[in-house]
Formats: sequence, structure tokens, C-alpha cells
Amino acid sequence: MIQIQSLLRVSDNSGGKIVRCLKILKKGQKTRYGKIGDVIVISVQQIRTKNKITSKVKKGDVLYAVIVKTRSTLKRSLGVSFCFSHNAVVLLNKQLKPLATRVLGIIPRELRNKKFSKIISLSSGTI
Repeated sequence: MIQIQSLLRVSDNSGGKIVRCLKILKKGQKTRYGKIGDVIVISVQQIRTKNKITSKVKKGDVLYAVIVKTRSTLKRSLGVSFCFSHNAVVLLNKQLKPLATRVLGIIPRELRNKKFSKIISLSSGTI
């Protein structure tokens, strides 16, 4: 569960390292928590220092992101449950397309149902 002011890791090669959640975007309701597949508004807190010249983002940028990993347990309808060791996001542009050309780590299959199949194709695998 991600809430406002949560610090999250960036799980792609766009140049960001740590971001802060500013708002959770859900239609028609006032929500406190975001889960896997939810779009959020973030602010970049740290960037990767090796890629400072080729980085697509700068410190302080306000962007969209989709939550791809959470520490809270995700339960599927078949009875399987799993969780990740950290909270992570993938950065998006205004059209909700990924900024990066590569997504690091494995990604849960629930993103396919939420119309983020491009992120799944950029990742190394699904769980």
C-alpha cells in the first residue's frame, strides 16, 4: 500500500533513483492507498549520478508513474499470494507511456489487465 509522501524506488533506466508520491490518481473516489497498477503523481528526489548527462529526468521534476512493486501482500484469485522486498515504480510521460527503454526486475502479471502491456514487454519477466 502506497500513500502520499511515500518514498519509492525507480525500477527503470530513465535516470531517476528515488521518488516521492504526491497524489494517487483514481477515478471517482478519494483514496488513501495505491496498489499495483495504480497511476500516481511523483516528484523526483534523487537521480542516478552515473547517468547525469543522459538522464531523462532531473531532480524536482513532477511526473506520472505506475506502481509495479509493493511490500504489502498481493493475493490472486487462485489462492497464491506474494510480496516484494521494496516499493517500486516505473516513470511515465503525459500520455502514460513509459519514459525508459528497459524495466529492471520482474513485474507482476496484474499490469496487463490495467493496459500497461508495454511495461511488461520491456521487463525481464513476469511473476
